[in-house]
Amino acid sequence: MSLSSLLVQLLNGLAGASSLFLVAAGLSLIFGVTRIVNFAHGSFYMVGIYIAYTLVERLGGVIGFWPALLLAAVAVGLIGAVVEVLLLRRIYHAPELFQLLATFALALVFKDLVLRLWGPEELLGPRAAGLEGSVQILGRRFPTYDLFLIVVGPAVLGLLWLLLTRTRWGTLVRAATQDRDMVAALGVNQAWLFTSVFALGAMLAGLGGALQLPREPANLEMDLHTIGAAFVVVVVGGMGSIPGAFVAALLIAEIKAICIWIGLVNIGGVEISFSKLTLVVEFLVMAAVLILRPWGLMGRAPAPSRHASAAESPLRLPSKAGQVATSAVLLLLVALPFVSGASSYTTVLAIDLLVAALFAVSLHFIMGPGGMHSFGHAAYFGLAAYGAALLVRKAGLPMELALALGPVVAAAFAVVFGWFAVRLSGVYLAMLTLAFAQIAWAIVYQWDSVTGGSNGVTGVWPAAWLSDKRVYYGLALVLTVAGTWLLRRILFSPFGYAMRAGRDSPLRADAIGIDVKRVQWVAFILAGTVAGVAGALFAFSKGSISPEGLHVGKSIDALVMVLLGGVQTLAGPVVGAVSFTWLHDTVARNTEYWRAMLGGIILVLVLLFPQGIAGYAQRLFQRGNPADGRTQG
Repeated sequence: MSLSSLLVQLLNGLAGASSLFLVAAGLSLIFGVTRIVNFAHGSFYMVGIYIAYTLVERLGGVIGFWPALLLAAVAVGLIGAVVEVLLLRRIYHAPELFQLLATFALALVFKDLVLRLWGPEELLGPRAAGLEGSVQILGRRFPTYDLFLIVVGPAVLGLLWLLLTRTRWGTLVRAATQDRDMVAALGVNQAWLFTSVFALGAMLAGLGGALQLPREPANLEMDLHTIGAAFVVVVVGGMGSIPGAFVAALLIAEIKAICIWIGLVNIGGVEISFSKLTLVVEFLVMAAVLILRPWGLMGRAPAPSRHASAAESPLRLPSKAGQVATSAVLLLLVALPFVSGASSYTTVLAIDLLVAALFAVSLHFIMGPGGMHSFGHAAYFGLAAYGAALLVRKAGLPMELALALGPVVAAAFAVVFGWFAVRLSGVYLAMLTLAFAQIAWAIVYQWDSVTGGSNGVTGVWPAAWLSDKRVYYGLALVLTVAGTWLLRRILFSPFGYAMRAGRDSPLRADAIGIDVKRVQWVAFILAGTVAGVAGALFAFSKGSISPEGLHVGKSIDALVMVLLGGVQTLAGPVVGAVSFTWLHDTVARNTEYWRAMLGGIILVLVLLFPQGIAGYAQRLFQRGNPADGRTQG
């Protein structure tokens, strides 16, 4: 570990920080003005590098390389404008989480569109025309193009500062960030202001992707990786702060560079690989920043609201008609495996639906009534699954005991994670849950000697008396119904009313003696435990568990289920879980481009039913039966 090698790694970090800053700056602009948490922003980055690859091939030569990168960024900006006009403009008045669902669906469509146009193979672009060589720094060679990238970040930051502070458009953007309603009252065409901001944000992401063409191959996983890193940078820097995003991008990139430089270290006979920390270092930084400074490095502490949140219909016990319908559904579920002609595939799919429903119900418990949005709920699902699997394989415990102890493992982690998370609110709480989940995923993914690493834990099948899938289905049905019933009973207990009071008006709840943070912490633990039951059931139903069970993708699946069904209804998470899982299974088996089809279906559902499937059905029922409008099923 020499000084020259450290300097080279730090310079590499600066080069990587430039592209990351471009993506994060665009994301921060879009969120600041439109309040949309744009999950498709990573897709703009991915599309940018693919378009740049095609344009460089077509234009070719030294003259064509640089215009190709700029044209790719402009093309992505135009795509962003079209997306905003045709889709997002229609859902600005929908709840923010449904806007997130729409952009998630859009990301699925973009991924398959890129797959269709460019294929599944990685595409490596040519070296930068005119900057192919390298320079010598302290006896080591460093790419000239990377030196160019180091300059790009500060240059774009300066241009954005001039645009936002020295132009009328920038003044309107800053005003809209502070108070969108006031800007509209002044007669500003708010629609086109939003379009221009979204187009600029998309163009910055596209430019960030295009500039990476000579450094890394274009691939289909860039979108998810990039959006996660961009969210981290925006949150660490402070929501809406572009200078904060720049500082955060530099901080994270340089810490990664130092970890690579340190490499493998032997401490007291124990080898510690710092280079492996690069998988999760941004989430470690984000967790530390949010715990010490919840609004980010350069963000502003939000002023405490003295008003209650938007009014929602109070949750009430189901009417007699609802109880009859629920009983009928339960009878059908009990009879399902024994119905003549029911295949083993149907039974396996039914088990998956039950596990998904329980997982979604546990997330809804803290999202809807609790008002706490979690982007890392898969941590408890996956940790319980790993806990149960390892207790069988490593400790030799009976399957039944391991199934019971798996949720205890999830509860233990929920105690720790929840204690920190409930001290935040809004998007900061959601991002801290994501950080904890990704840290847990990285440990599981890299702890080969215990967790099996990327291969996971296999050979964890149910006990002999549960080997028949129909019997295991019965166990899954009992646990799913019991878990759902328990959470529903808690919602209508004094604790449940206290939880909803803390969601609707924390100041008023605190004034009447409710310890809001303690109530939220207990709710967090309960939700994590029930998610752990779903995870343990999943492990034994599949006979294995892999790191994907804890990954952010699993958390997003649960989030989509809850939003698709409807956050403000009790039946929403169940309806959403069944709909999403069934659609995913059916579409994936019938088309190669299942993501695009699934994303298209979700987009249609979001546009038609912005309150969710169950929420829409409830409104129809209430219109037809005004006397039953007080119920919420």
